[in-house]
Amino acid sequence: MDILKDYCLTAGIDEDVYNFCNNIQMGLKERFEEIDRVAEYNQMKVLLALRKHRTSTACFESSTGYGYDDIGRETLEAVYAEIFGAEAALVRPQLTCGTHALTVALSAILRPGDELLSPVGRPYDTLEGVIGIKDDNPPCSLKEFGITYRQADLLPDGTFDYDAVKAAINEKTKLVTIQKSKGYEPRPTFSVAQIKELVSFIKSIKPDVICMVDNCYGEFVERTEPIEAGADLCAGSLIKNPGGGLAPIGGYIAGRKELVDMCAYRLTAPGLGKEVGATLGLNRPFFQGLFLAPVVTAGALKGAVFAASLYEKLGFNVVPSAGTPRYDIIQAVTLGSKEALISFCKGIQAASPVDSHVAPEPYAMPGYHSDVIMAAGAFIQGSSIELSADGPVEPPYAVYFQGGLTWYHAKFGIMMSLQYLKDAGLVEINPAVV
Repeated sequence: MDILKDYCLTAGIDEDVYNFCNNIQMGLKERFEEIDRVAEYNQMKVLLALRKHRTSTACFESSTGYGYDDIGRETLEAVYAEIFGAEAALVRPQLTCGTHALTVALSAILRPGDELLSPVGRPYDTLEGVIGIKDDNPPCSLKEFGITYRQADLLPDGTFDYDAVKAAINEKTKLVTIQKSKGYEPRPTFSVAQIKELVSFIKSIKPDVICMVDNCYGEFVERTEPIEAGADLCAGSLIKNPGGGLAPIGGYIAGRKELVDMCAYRLTAPGLGKEVGATLGLNRPFFQGLFLAPVVTAGALKGAVFAASLYEKLGFNVVPSAGTPRYDIIQAVTLGSKEALISFCKGIQAASPVDSHVAPEPYAMPGYHSDVIMAAGAFIQGSSIELSADGPVEPPYAVYFQGGLTWYHAKFGIMMSLQYLKDAGLVEINPAVV
């Protein structure tokens, strides 16, 4: 008797979907083994950093008020700097999300009259308001403070347009922001090696320009991180990969010490910087989540590879494709219709450990230029290292799937997404075809 199959059937997966998904998984053994090898490498990197910086039970104590002399906070930041190959790091619960971490860095470094350049096309939706390139910019955008913006779009194949980048760099260019992951764009995610090549090219034109990488969704996917590729700064969210599913809030900025110090002054106040900032009992989940992050990220990667293989076999356009290398945990699937997008997300929600009984609906989210549907039955609100899927409700109706604290949960969520598409009459399955 197949107990696992019985569980899946009880949960609402029919036999055709179960068999089809099982056949897909059987062909992924080598890919999964490579993901596990990278996870083991990164697990050792994290472990050795924790040992080197003498992490102790005293590091888990809480601080309040000003947070002076918080040994846990200081040790954690030293560990992050070690892991990311940086001179210094800022790791704080006061950094509320990835967008906030990036905003702090941009606001700390750029001055009136400076120009910000994106060599990877338009940035993620939530940064548009920060920069001031929306139709209805909110107050306090960079534009309002006299900071201009320029971008070089990618070539049609998703690679860097080096001629356009060179033409965009000028005497005002102060900072270049490189978004590693795809965001809501069906383009490839960039590898650390590609980022290294781009940073080297930019600095050959203007050596003093500051290169910052939005590292969200990319941490621990490869053996190296962007600072090791020559970037001056990288930033991300603790409710994505590096928080390991345990960090309830927070973000990080890592890189050159003088730049990290500037970011700390912007986060708190000039003259205070990293010396203040209570941890409020969060040191333990920050440390423990970081320790688990390589393995949690590996589970999410397996889910992404599984989703790509499954939906590509069904004839959908997927980015990245099933056989290509992975540089982040996000899998884009172009579903082609509003109905399919909603059905997919309802399947993910139904497979969640939290709020599985509710159904997601499209709505206008702050910072996005169209209605967005989000499925996220997570223990931590908005945690996209947990099983989640979302997408803008507009053509080509692409869904962006990510996360899964375990591979097994990610697998079940993808199976359920397919079941909902099948039940809606939007896909046909032949379990014998793999």
